[in-house]
Amino acid sequence: MRVVIAEDSVLLREGIVRLLEEQECEVVAAVGDADQLLKAVDEYQPDVCVVDVRMPPSFTDEGLRAALVIRQQSPQIGVLVLSQYVEERYASELIGNNPGGVGYLLKDRVGDVDQFIEGLRRVAEGGAALDPEVISQLLVRSRRADPLAVLSPREQDVLRAMAEGRSNTGIAKELVVGEGAVEKHISNIFAKLGLAAADGEHRRVLAVLKFLES
Repeated sequence: MRVVIAEDSVLLREGIVRLLEEQECEVVAAVGDADQLLKAVDEYQPDVCVVDVRMPPSFTDEGLRAALVIRQQSPQIGVLVLSQYVEERYASELIGNNPGGVGYLLKDRVGDVDQFIEGLRRVAEGGAALDPEVISQLLVRSRRADPLAVLSPREQDVLRAMAEGRSNTGIAKELVVGEGAVEKHISNIFAKLGLAAADGEHRRVLAVLKFLES
């Protein structure tokens, strides 16, 4: 497995180089900024790149931008991005509509050699390696972006009728179903939106608020 490493911290960069060489990986280049990364990728055509998100000169998103260029111009090359923190926007941009050949791990994971190497090999082979914390936050973001996505079409119809101020009887008549079915749908809505029974009648109002906010 041929690897290019892009990390501005000399100590971390050399540490990753040694770690990979001990695992019989061929490190063809180890560089400290995004421009050198792109040149190394063009020259060596590695199987995979290990890229720090933040690199010189501004230490914002140079590494990510370079990773996106590699993903676009050389999709056969795997890209494993390392970040100090979970940055949802960066992870979303990197993954895009193609989760193959890409990874996003927190730098802490490098300390778990087996997990890091396994993730790197998976990315090099066209798979994905996403940090559990990254997945967790992306899911939270997804739910926040569309809180009603968890509801079935019928449950959304019921909630829409609730927002119009209809009673269970009125909803049943509008949707041509029995009141028992309406009650079941409403119970499912409360559960999926995380509205506990302790909220009592307020659950109906809270559910409608989520509908209005969507």
